[in-house]
Amino acid sequence: MWRSLASNGLTVIIVLMIGIAVGVTWAQKQFTGPGPLAEAICLQVRPGSTMGVVSDELVERGAVSNGMIFRMGAEYTDRTQLLKAGSFLVPEGASMQQIIDSITTAGRSTCGTEVNLRIGVLRAELVMRELDPATQEYVEVAKYNPAEEEAPADYVEGTAGADVRYRVTLAEGVTSWQVVESLKASGLLEGDVEVPAEGSLAPDSYEVRKGSGMDGLIERMQVAQQSILAEAWASRAEGLPYDSPEEALVMASIVEKETGVPEERGQVASVFVNRLEQGMRLQTDPTVIYGITQGRGALGRGLRQSELRGATPYNTYVIDGLPPTPIANPGRLSIEAALNPETTPYLFFVADGTGGHAFAETLDEHNENVARWREIEAERAAEETEGNN
Repeated sequence: MWRSLASNGLTVIIVLMIGIAVGVTWAQKQFTGPGPLAEAICLQVRPGSTMGVVSDELVERGAVSNGMIFRMGAEYTDRTQLLKAGSFLVPEGASMQQIIDSITTAGRSTCGTEVNLRIGVLRAELVMRELDPATQEYVEVAKYNPAEEEAPADYVEGTAGADVRYRVTLAEGVTSWQVVESLKASGLLEGDVEVPAEGSLAPDSYEVRKGSGMDGLIERMQVAQQSILAEAWASRAEGLPYDSPEEALVMASIVEKETGVPEERGQVASVFVNRLEQGMRLQTDPTVIYGITQGRGALGRGLRQSELRGATPYNTYVIDGLPPTPIANPGRLSIEAALNPETTPYLFFVADGTGGHAFAETLDEHNENVARWREIEAERAAEETEGNN
């Protein structure tokens, strides 16, 4: 009898163990295998939320088949306490494991609403976009110039939500005054700062917290530019006509303002380096314009002959060598071009009608290029006049 009971008990234990093994295997497949989500969604995890709350929402939206397995998987992989707040893209068919990795590892939203203050050379705009989970493409919701326009209703409504990401993006060639004025007009950051030294801010895209200090962002921009300049200076070409990184930064700002086609940066830099080495004046309009505007916006008209002859520290038609400071905030590529210019015989360049330049070694060649450019200008003016009639 006892043998029979023992045998039956052992059988039950074996059956239970097999059942547990089968259950664990099934649960593992549920956790790591493709999920039931038929169409990508944007999952918002609010600050202070828990894995239980997240799992309930995922079940409700059809992203996971079993909330308990989802929670157990997070606990087993030690991810429960690593939950991040934000908005996360959950792709079609994402497994529980993939979802947990997304909401506990990156710490950065991958979908939802984004507001970007784009500071350009001619204007600044606040642009609101939302990611469409189905196409995984951003859709523009609202755009306006905060210095000139009232915020549209869509923007006001969109920024009322708790989960909005903010960025500030600087275009290459903006001035420090433009950066500070645009930040003030945007209302994104608090506090006030003096206009930082020209050229000291690195054009790039910076993630910010709304309401944080403006001085903190300016410092980040300055540290980034110092790092870029130091790296480029350390790997500079030999024999350049600069005595310091600061002089190279001045040249980089001129290259930035004179370059229409990115691929021409090295050639444009070579022209100015060649001129300095031969004792020629730089004779570049952007420096003259900066002497007039001090970087406070665009000139909005052509230069007058009196301005080209006027003696200012920035008029490179009058002064020898470099102007005293940069004339804008150059990007990394212009800094690298100034410190590693192409080797060319060119001393002149003029617009060629395509957005780029025609380069020349001699004054006669340059005059021919200028004549061609004048013809292009005349043809365009005639076409515009004809189109307006």
